[in-house]
Amino acid sequence: MSRIHPTALVDSGAEIADGVEIGPYCTIGSQVRIESGTRLLGHVTIQGRTRIGRDNVIHPFCSLGAVPQDKKYGGEPTELHIGARNTIRECCTLNLGTAQDTGITRVGDDNWIMAYVHVAHDCQVGNQVVLANSTQLAGHVHVGDWAVLGGFTGVHQFVHVGAHVMAGIASVLTQDVPPFLLLAGSPSLPHGINAEGLRRRGFDAARIATLRRAYRLLYRQGLSLEQACLRLREEQASLDGAAAADLGALLDFIASSSRGIVRP
Repeated sequence: MSRIHPTALVDSGAEIADGVEIGPYCTIGSQVRIESGTRLLGHVTIQGRTRIGRDNVIHPFCSLGAVPQDKKYGGEPTELHIGARNTIRECCTLNLGTAQDTGITRVGDDNWIMAYVHVAHDCQVGNQVVLANSTQLAGHVHVGDWAVLGGFTGVHQFVHVGAHVMAGIASVLTQDVPPFLLLAGSPSLPHGINAEGLRRRGFDAARIATLRRAYRLLYRQGLSLEQACLRLREEQASLDGAAAADLGALLDFIASSSRGIVRP
């Protein structure tokens, strides 16, 4: 059975699975669905068409599924989807999507979302992401798997952040950030690849060396972006396995960028 504190207000239309824990003074709306094992520790407000997966821990004073902070929003039936095994710390705000995008704000699995983080409408957050304290994602931002955004990082609307990126404290991201980069500053500039993070995730020395060469082509040899990508394609053709796949992911990200990638 679910454990619901007597001070919690849970609408009769909400779908609460067995094994959910709802702490004191939580408020759960009529269109909310929460799967087994998720714990709301108290003073959590969940509204709108919000879907929350299994085994999440949501700390006090979070607001999930509130209407977007977007003047174009007119009450459309948009949604917020949160996956499994996420930790969402105190005072975080995650909003519904808008009809101008996919209509769904998504947070994947196994993410660590620290206090005072804002995930705006239509954001797409992957898996194993760390959003440190007071990170602010504007609308339509995409964050790839295993990215780490340092405390007080601000991400401009529509920016895409690639997988395995690490941004330092108080970074300001106004352009797309290719996967594997280490960057910092306001506006942020690249400072190499996230080698330590890649090692921790099992990237071997050959893969990391390939990505270091790719970084030098993109940022240290005075090449245009077109010239650098041509050299990267040549490099990819000479490789196989995981190293070739890494360069493929990098090239695909650059090709799909709509805001232009961060470059000095």
